[in-house]
Amino acid sequence: MPRTNSCVFGRARGINRWRAPYIFTWEGWLYLATVIDCATRMVVGWAMDGNYKTPLITSAIKMAARNLELPEGAIFHSDRGSNYTSAEFAGELKALGIRQSVGRTGICYDNALAESFNGALKVERVHRTIYPTRRKAREDIARYIELRYNRKRLHSAIGYRTPQEAMDEHREMKAAA
Repeated sequence: MPRTNSCVFGRARGINRWRAPYIFTWEGWLYLATVIDCATRMVVGWAMDGNYKTPLITSAIKMAARNLELPEGAIFHSDRGSNYTSAEFAGELKALGIRQSVGRTGICYDNALAESFNGALKVERVHRTIYPTRRKAREDIARYIELRYNRKRLHSAIGYRTPQEAMDEHREMKAAA
């Protein structure tokens, strides 16, 4: 797989994922996979399941493809986890017209954007909540992503705007061009 810096350094519009966090529930672990638009910091795709297998991340990237008009040459950047480097996942990306990029071994900065989301989710929501069931956790985390993180939480990297505001501005600029 080729290694590119386009998504990480913002030279091209790309999407980023992060190591799926595990969320404790009384029923067992719940895993979350997300896809983040690098230009707007918006979580454009996400999926949750009781296991961390390739179909989990495939569901997240398919949701992102439905929610985001992917530009030609869109890049999906991830770490070197076996799910992300599998032939099955590479085939999904190819079918969606997305280029794959993987981080360098031992370099933590490649996934800084994704790890930032991971930290925000845990500090602002998960560590403050007890989840008796996976269903309750799914509902709560979906609300956090869609209503708080994407629509209310300000980000310094995008001029102290919300991801939704940044996405709206991007779409307006694209329509005007």
